This record gives sequence, C-alpha cells and structure tokens, in this order.
Amino acid sequence: MRELFLDNMFQRVLICTDFSDGLHRLTHFVSSLALAGMKQIVFLHAVPLCETGFIPRVDIEKIEQAQTRLVKAVGESPNDVEVKIEVQSGKPVEIILKAAQTYHSQLIILGSQSRNVLTEKLVGSVMADLSHQTKIPLLVLRPQLISAYTAEELTLRCQHLFRSLLLPYDGSQAANYLVQQVKQLAQEQSGRFLQQCRLCWVVENADRREIPRKILPQEAQQALSQIKADLQGVNLQVETEVREGYFVSEILEAAAMADISAIAVSSGTIGKLQEWLVSSFAAELLRFSWYPVLFFPPQHR
Repeated sequence: MRELFLDNMFQRVLICTDFSDGLHRLTHFVSSLALAGMKQIVFLHAVPLCETGFIPRVDIEKIEQAQTRLVKAVGESPNDVEVKIEVQSGKPVEIILKAAQTYHSQLIILGSQSRNVLTEKLVGSVMADLSHQTKIPLLVLRPQLISAYTAEELTLRCQHLFRSLLLPYDGSQAANYLVQQVKQLAQEQSGRFLQQCRLCWVVENADRREIPRKILPQEAQQALSQIKADLQGVNLQVETEVREGYFVSEILEAAAMADISAIAVSSGTIGKLQEWLVSSFAAELLRFSWYPVLFFPPQHR
C-alpha cells in the first residue's frame, strides 16, 4: 500500500490541531499550502471524551463548537484544493490514525511542545505514539513559532514547507533510510516543491552508541560526496558539510546558517523503551529545534 503514501510528493495532508498549538491558523492559508503541492487538506480536531459521571461520553456540544470554528475559518477554498473538516471525540492518536487511513494521507502535520524529558517518557506524547504506529511521515511544527508569524510570513512559510531540507547524516541505517526517502520524494514530485538539501555529518568525540563507528572528518566528507552525486541525479541541489562537536547543537547551528525549510530525520527509538538506555537524536531534536522537523518513521518494525 506504499503507493498511497508517496505517489506524488505530499498531496494529501492531514493537519491536526488542538487549538492551542497555533496550527488552526493554517485554515487561512490553504492557497499558500496549495503552492507547496497540496491537493487535499484535512483539518482534524480531537475532542476529549466527557468524563463527568461514571461512563465517559461524547461531548456533542464541544464537537459542534469546534466544527463551526474550523468551517468558519476555512471559508471559501481554492477550486484546485479539496478541504475537509473532521471533528471527532476520543483519544487523539486513535482518531489521527483513523482519519489518515480514511483519507489516504501522505503527511501528518502536528505541533510539538517543548517538554521535560522525564515527563515525555512517563506520560508519552501524540508524536511519540504516532511515530511507531504509522508509516506516514510526520511534519512537526513548533506552536510558538507558528503563532508568532505574521500573515505575510506564514504565507511564505506555507508555500515553501519542503523547499530546502537539512539531512543529518552519520552513516547509520536510519540515516541511509532517510536519504532514500528524500530521494524518492524528489523523484516523485510533480513540481519543484523540494529543490535543495544539505547533508551534514557531525563527527563527535564522545562515544555515542548511535554512531556505528568512529570516523575521520575526511572519511565523512568522502561518504557525503557519494551521496551528493546520487541526490543530484534526481535534480536536487545538494550541499555537504562536516562538523565536529555535539550532534544536536551542531545540527541546529547548521540549520541556522543554511537557510533551510525543515530538518528531516528518521529514528527507530522515539517513544520506545530504548530511550531509557540510549539517547535518540531525533527525540532530542524534536525537543530543542525551533525548525520544522520532517520525521520519517522506520518501515521495518
């Protein structure tokens, strides 16, 4: 069923909002999102079950309020974009997964708050749960940033969501999988929505278990050069960079200096028990990055 997810860039998109994450603002920017290649946009809001009494029940009043709010915000949509409003009651992750299946979504957009690491592990998060229950890519946006954009800024942001990606690379299986996913997106896009990518390898001095072996900067650069040639073969503009230092801080610094649209990552440990034992770079990045993070869940579980 993979062709349902990546048959032509990200044309069918599910945008999840709880009205506190700023993502409901995107209802005003459907035309701009269309310029990023979107043909079908579903705005989804999950209403918690009403806990008053002994048996949880559907909160019909809040469902109607949310439905009215989203419909009013969307208004008239461009003729070339199909816009749907979904408001359901229940657990957010279950509702998101069901909606994504119903609409054959190719991308799920959601917000991510900066949270305490221990709280995130004990309580969990929607993103963490989704990351190991779906194969659909997730675009995680920082709510504070979306809320702070002016309308003019958000118009441009929506138009260029995928134009330039930063790909952290370390020679691992997850990094190679990430490169292949980006290559496939470039091959399958109908326009020039994805134009550039920057490969960044951070050589760390510390002995971190995510890195399969120690590597010299010259060796890292040579490996990146081979990947660059491969990605250029699918009409991408590619830059490479080797840095030395702490992975997360160096990647964020590279993003700040490279004029990128989003940081693309993949990982097999987000939200899993392994994070008690080994730090996940992708999870750390989601906690600290103000940049949008395009996360590709691993396909083999």
